[in-house]
Amino acid sequence: MASTDPTIAAIADRLVAGAAVADRADGVLETAFHALLDAGIPLWRVSVAMPAIDPTFRAVSLVWRRGRGIVRESTEHGPDGDARFARSPIHALLESGGDALRCRLDGQEPDPNLTLLGELRAQGGTDYVLHLPAFTSGTAVFGVALSFATDRPGGFSEDALAAFATLRPALALAMCKFSLAQSLRDSLSIYLGPMTAARVLGGEVRRGQGRTVSAAILLTDLRGFTALADREDPLRVVAWLDEHLDALGEPVRAQGGEILKFLGDGFLAIFPVEDPDRAPCPVCESALAAARQALSGNEALNRRRAQAGLPVLEADLALHFGPLVYGNVGTGRRLDFTVIGGAVNEASRIEALCGEIGQPLLVSDAFAARCGAPLESVGAFALRGISGQQWIWRPAD
Repeated sequence: MASTDPTIAAIADRLVAGAAVADRADGVLETAFHALLDAGIPLWRVSVAMPAIDPTFRAVSLVWRRGRGIVRESTEHGPDGDARFARSPIHALLESGGDALRCRLDGQEPDPNLTLLGELRAQGGTDYVLHLPAFTSGTAVFGVALSFATDRPGGFSEDALAAFATLRPALALAMCKFSLAQSLRDSLSIYLGPMTAARVLGGEVRRGQGRTVSAAILLTDLRGFTALADREDPLRVVAWLDEHLDALGEPVRAQGGEILKFLGDGFLAIFPVEDPDRAPCPVCESALAAARQALSGNEALNRRRAQAGLPVLEADLALHFGPLVYGNVGTGRRLDFTVIGGAVNEASRIEALCGEIGQPLLVSDAFAARCGAPLESVGAFALRGISGQQWIWRPAD
């Protein structure tokens, strides 16, 4: 039964109004929970948990404690996260087909399989209420779990339970907004990269929209991958590929670059340069550091794989510098936000040269001219489709 208290209705209204203009849930929820305390609702702990569209986490929870504020907690994909979820009241309620439950913590011992309830009881909790309002179907974000706990002797009153019923639609609407907005930002960042995602969310969504940027370009490729894929189980090959891409790609992120596109067994990454005339160029030095760290990480991975009797894959990397058009290209309704330009083609030709001359990391003359790190020439080469001889460099040992 919903509350008839106008104070609770006003809290619900303010909750929805705050969610409409806020970017994050934390502040809006804090305000609402403190308002409930002021209204006499004996809150001790509140948790707002939602599924996540994320390759690392299956769910995210905002856990508020009286006197402590809100802490974000996450449940990872995998066996540990699955086991943790299976022991949760949320899982039990979903399995029952219901959408609300109440468990008194000050009487009989709670179900030992629901570890959270035992922990709350041990910490002084006396009552626990859980609501599971559902969202529109069609996405992995199918609803929100709202739990309220108190340490008040005797548990929640009927007025408090009615207040939760009144707040349920407002809390669900607010969290639906926050969850979908966060999922949009996270999904675009995961699939496009943070810099590109920000451009798309900023409204650059039309074919032909783009801008000219100067950037260091990093191209990577795994030598021998095609032959490996031809003779090994495809699913095992994909798992191995992911390990190598992790080793090669993480230094790019750490050094401020962005992977724009995975190209089968390699990727294209850029390091945008705000001041292309500055020499030496600190961004180029970061790109070189990323490339060297990527090679080192891949070599370490290969050593572990060799010790386990698994195939190894050597990497070839090329660094170049030049102007690029960074923007939308594609069909009217299917676009790719990427970089286009002759500099990308030159980087590709240099990367192909790695295997020909037995050097895993090669650097163009344009990049070398801007990089303050010590380099040494490996000679001048004719690159397919590019006029004249091009001086090529490698890091000095």
